[in-house]
Amino acid sequence: MTVEGQPRTGGEEPPSHEEQRGPVVLRRSRSRESSTTDQRLLDSRGPTDWVHTDPWRVLRIQAEFVEGFGALAEVPKAVTVFGSARTPQDHPEYAMGVELGAALAEAGCAVITGGGPGTMEAANRGASEAGGLSVGLGIELPFEQGLNPWVELGVNFRYFFVRKTMFIKYAQAFIALPGGFGTMDELFESLTLVQTKKVTKFPIVLFGSSYWRGLYDWVRDTMHAEGKIGDKDLALLHLTDDVDDAVSIVREAYEAWEATH
Repeated sequence: MTVEGQPRTGGEEPPSHEEQRGPVVLRRSRSRESSTTDQRLLDSRGPTDWVHTDPWRVLRIQAEFVEGFGALAEVPKAVTVFGSARTPQDHPEYAMGVELGAALAEAGCAVITGGGPGTMEAANRGASEAGGLSVGLGIELPFEQGLNPWVELGVNFRYFFVRKTMFIKYAQAFIALPGGFGTMDELFESLTLVQTKKVTKFPIVLFGSSYWRGLYDWVRDTMHAEGKIGDKDLALLHLTDDVDDAVSIVREAYEAWEATH
């Protein structure tokens, strides 16, 4: 592999295909596993051998929690930033992610992302370049190849639910940049946890009004209007295009949290 863009010496560059399987890195012929650990856990089809192997999976799940808790225990106040892995580096949303990551770092916050490319990489990059702590929590997927190069503290997970716990446990705020299903999953899980008071003093910011406006309007005009959520639930969402505004929301929520702990 090349290091910081420098050419490899002593022969040709080997094929670079890589697969992350939890903390394990597989390359070349070893990286062709057609399924993921999550898939094998949740897929109940086929022989009943899984009856005998699930107890061992519990130990693996336990080990992931222990590894994550140990690696992240000393992370300072932090903000989890989500967004699309598909955003190219020349897209305005990438620049927006870099600016946001830098502003959070300058405000004394570590930046936690899913560790992938796109706007996750952008937020990690902004934090790293601004001298902050850049954290990436990766996941075993068949179509992604490890953590982005701007991650300074990285943990790779096999199971989504373990990873989700780390996103929430070690952050004091959640900022959603434009993203797809994964971002939506984390967004609504976070909203549910705050709504049900499983976590407290946890602001949720939708960054990029042109992208999020349709969703926000639907939540307000349909979900809220029909009584499916209350006034306090709607107020959990903060829609903004301004980096300073987003950082201010995070800072005020953290100060309120500190005042009660």
